[in-house]
Amino acid sequence: MTQLAKAKKGIITPEMEAVAQSENVDKTWLRDQIAMGKVVIPANKRHKDFTPCGIGNGLTVKVNANIGTSSDRISIDKELEKLNAAIEAGADTVMDLSTGGNVDICRQKILKASTVPIGTVPIYQAVVETIEQHGGLIHLSVDKIFEIIERQAKDGIDFITVHCGLTRAALDMLKRQGRLTDVVSRGGAFLITWMLHNNRENPLYEYYDRLLDIAETYDVTLSLGDGLRPGCLADATDRAQIHELMTLGDLTSRAWERNIQVMIEGPGHVPLNQIEMNVMLQKRLCQDAPFYVLGPLVTDIAAGYDHVACAIGGAVAGAAGADFLCYVTPAEHLSLPDLNDVREGVIVTKIAAHAADIAKGHKGAIERDRQMALARKRLNWDRQMDLVIDSKKARYYRQQNPPSEKDVCTMCGKYCAIKQVREYFQKP
Repeated sequence: MTQLAKAKKGIITPEMEAVAQSENVDKTWLRDQIAMGKVVIPANKRHKDFTPCGIGNGLTVKVNANIGTSSDRISIDKELEKLNAAIEAGADTVMDLSTGGNVDICRQKILKASTVPIGTVPIYQAVVETIEQHGGLIHLSVDKIFEIIERQAKDGIDFITVHCGLTRAALDMLKRQGRLTDVVSRGGAFLITWMLHNNRENPLYEYYDRLLDIAETYDVTLSLGDGLRPGCLADATDRAQIHELMTLGDLTSRAWERNIQVMIEGPGHVPLNQIEMNVMLQKRLCQDAPFYVLGPLVTDIAAGYDHVACAIGGAVAGAAGADFLCYVTPAEHLSLPDLNDVREGVIVTKIAAHAADIAKGHKGAIERDRQMALARKRLNWDRQMDLVIDSKKARYYRQQNPPSEKDVCTMCGKYCAIKQVREYFQKP
């Protein structure tokens, strides 16, 4: 049985026990949230020796980091280093988006080395292998798509992005409507190219039950992808995007009937004032299934600093009800991220997630900030280093700029505001 099937039967699994303990929530309550589809625990039956995490209603906002080879940069060792850096920085999950070199070996090594759930986008490998074997993605077969999905599921992948809502009807609507940046989803572009050349429906939609069969067998969580996500602010919240979202709502219900866990992926580039509306639409149309957002990026002109644009949007989305933030690195739109980009991307997205948790009233998040305030008041620098999200960087600044008096910092030195007035405020 899947996690969802067990939850519906009233069974509390070891994964539920672990998540309830880490989140400090009642395990019976958690089981019921899973049974309703409001929380998922991505945990493939074949994936061993990793720490499960819960994503969804009432839990802390989670962060995903993307890694993986490309056709221009092929080094599994470097991707393993990025995996370790992402986990060390606090990523709750990691997605392997490899398209270069031996994708199977890369995925298998990442699964073996990881202590967190691992996700993939199977259409990438299906297209890469088809091009290598037959010379073009137009030769991609339906059987090849599902063969790759099952191959990855057998390896132990915990969740997969599948662009099932990108239908012929949605594509026709997109063409009639028009867009500034058309389609920016790589998986979406692969499928659209195939659909147009072969004059056929999206196989992931047409043969959705075949996908459900695989997901049920291995208990793979489906992350229903946004192949028509907006790639710029001008395209945000348009008819094509919402058409796809409506389809995903229907597909969510069908997956739940088969006891398969589901997340919904969201936009992309969205103006700050439209983020809350996008979250509300997703929750309404997809019956409160967990919402997994890429950013959203709140401006199109932050290249080199897109991780900042992402964190701004992620904090607003998380506060509005989004459950899962996919990081963006400083290299977004420019290049494959390096080790430092991965680490920085995770850290800034963790800050966004924490800010969202505070806005949601999460007691643990609020208490952590309260403890930080007390440590600052007491000029307890060791405690401050323990509480910050990036203690490594905080300690670096502290060590590189040692103060003349150890209980202050070099910004104020002997004129430290807290130190000056502390004696007065400690009087009875």
